[in-house]
Amino acid sequence: MCGLTGFLDFSLIEPSKRHARIQMMTDSLLHRGPDDYGIWLDDRIALGHRRLAVLDLSEAGKQPMNSACDRFVIAFNGEVYNHLDLRLALENEKASPVWRGNSDTETLIAAIACWGLDKALSKAVGMFALALWDRKNNCLFLARDRMGEKPLYWGWAGRALVFGSELKSLRKHPDFPMKICREATLQYLRFCYVPAPRSIHPGVFKLEPGCILEVKGSFPIEPPHQPLRPGQRIGNLTIRRYWSLNETIKYGANNPINDEECATSQLDVALNKAVERQSISDVPLGAFLSGGIDSSLVVALMQSQTAQPVQTFTVGFDESGFDESPHAKAVARHLGTNHTELSVTDYEARDIIPELPDLYDEPFADSSQIPMHIVCRAAKKEVTVAISGDGGDELFGGYNRYFWGPKIWSRLDSIPFPVRKVMGATIKALPVAGWDAIGRFHNFVRSDSSSVLRAGDKAHRLAERLCGVRGMDDLYRSLISEWDNPGKLISGTVEPLSQLDDPLPSVLDKDPTARMMVQDIRTYLPDDILCKVDRAAMGVSLETRVPMLDPEVVALSARLPMNMKIRDGKGKWALRQILYRHVPQSIIERPKAGFGIPVGVWLRGPLREWAEDLLSEKKLSAEGLLNPEPIRRAWAEHLSERRDWTYRLWNVLMLQTWRERVFGL
Repeated sequence: MCGLTGFLDFSLIEPSKRHARIQMMTDSLLHRGPDDYGIWLDDRIALGHRRLAVLDLSEAGKQPMNSACDRFVIAFNGEVYNHLDLRLALENEKASPVWRGNSDTETLIAAIACWGLDKALSKAVGMFALALWDRKNNCLFLARDRMGEKPLYWGWAGRALVFGSELKSLRKHPDFPMKICREATLQYLRFCYVPAPRSIHPGVFKLEPGCILEVKGSFPIEPPHQPLRPGQRIGNLTIRRYWSLNETIKYGANNPINDEECATSQLDVALNKAVERQSISDVPLGAFLSGGIDSSLVVALMQSQTAQPVQTFTVGFDESGFDESPHAKAVARHLGTNHTELSVTDYEARDIIPELPDLYDEPFADSSQIPMHIVCRAAKKEVTVAISGDGGDELFGGYNRYFWGPKIWSRLDSIPFPVRKVMGATIKALPVAGWDAIGRFHNFVRSDSSSVLRAGDKAHRLAERLCGVRGMDDLYRSLISEWDNPGKLISGTVEPLSQLDDPLPSVLDKDPTARMMVQDIRTYLPDDILCKVDRAAMGVSLETRVPMLDPEVVALSARLPMNMKIRDGKGKWALRQILYRHVPQSIIERPKAGFGIPVGVWLRGPLREWAEDLLSEKKLSAEGLLNPEPIRRAWAEHLSERRDWTYRLWNVLMLQTWRERVFGL
């Protein structure tokens, strides 16, 4: 795991200035690679690399790295888990060079020289982002792994195309556009993250997963300031896919595994192979363990493959409703891992907040970013590589919206939309306090039933969906939107299309749950979950690996019918069957809980003064970006406990914290 950066400069500045610029850009990524660094320049191109040594700790793994034929130069971030298999294939074809070392980077650049970039990447099993310079054709290639585990930004800084693992390296270029993209901000306010292909800065983009950007060595007539999508060409820039999620989904739907025993057996083999490959390391390795299905399964498979206790890590909180550590401890005890549990006070958790703008470089409002960073800090004290269970929810049906979203729509679908709008308006006519009173009366009369908490808040949220949802896809968008109408917060800007508007495979037309899962795989998974893990871990120079996203596991998940994912109101059925071979069901079974913290309580208490400052009318309206009125109203309702606007407010607060750090509000 490393960090890369660079630029392709069309202004032909003098060599000393190019060297100084790439040096500053590379130095900004020290946290991603504290073990070594390298820079490489040639005519217009500059590549920089920071190294976190994990495989082949010798000088033979140093980057940027030249191919043996001297045609290609690569800066690479990630791991190619099957690189020894690729070496053997190259040797069998008598196409391998005389190997200088044992690094996966050397294997990959040899594969590129032999097979070409697209074929080499299609054969590579791993997580990666890379910059490749073709000296023969004066051509730059940027590429990203299939699922988006590793980040890669690119864009324009004056007459230079800049790129890197994090925005902080691009900002070191003196011509970087230090402005806020209003369209990206609208999307951020809806989703709580900036979705690819945009970034928070205009003219700077995220390369989408599974894609290659090709840049010929001449300056375009007009650099694109709108996202370039796969299959598009603008001047000398093209983007293409070397791997397609849609094609994987279509193949899986047309080739289902209907036999349950066969399905779980194949999945067991694929997961074991993925864990085994991703456990190869020349430095200490451990795993995150929450006690949930995914992390418990990954740790169980790791432990089954070694006689030594696996090092596992979890974080516990003072607030019992947010503390998953007892469940993790029970799983660790049963499996016999060497378990580390870090107990964190609310004060220690809140102390992370000032660091978030530097960690994430752009607004990011998944509040589990705080415990994620804390557990990464704990793990880094013992290991250099940590394996996580991320990806299981999206691939195997773990989120609650997959269960009750289609149920809600099946009841609403029969009601004509105009009638639904009237129903919504009727519900909203009674204030939140009135519905809360009804809820309290219900709880008093039906004391033997489960309590209805925040009845008013839930009633009004339902009303908003009744008034605006015309189909299941609309309902999904509503469920994943924090601010349903972010245009009210930023006037004069039209919300752009996102990947959610891209066509889905027709094989999903009659399966709303599968449609939601695929949308999450291509948006929420890379732009929220994997971004969160990458930044939280690399901020402390910790490499993370995700076996659930192994290509074979992803392909198998697409072949499993929905009833092998969701059954009897529970998700991840197939994963559970494998896990129960290692851990008793009684230890695992419990309601699903997120990796959360009591942000809503903090905002009414110890964080109130901090939040009030950032949510002041003056700071909200700075530079004419935000409309303070709806935000101030939500803040007042939250403080009075009439509504729970925790996530809407955290969304705005993370934007404001980032603006304050970057622009000095």
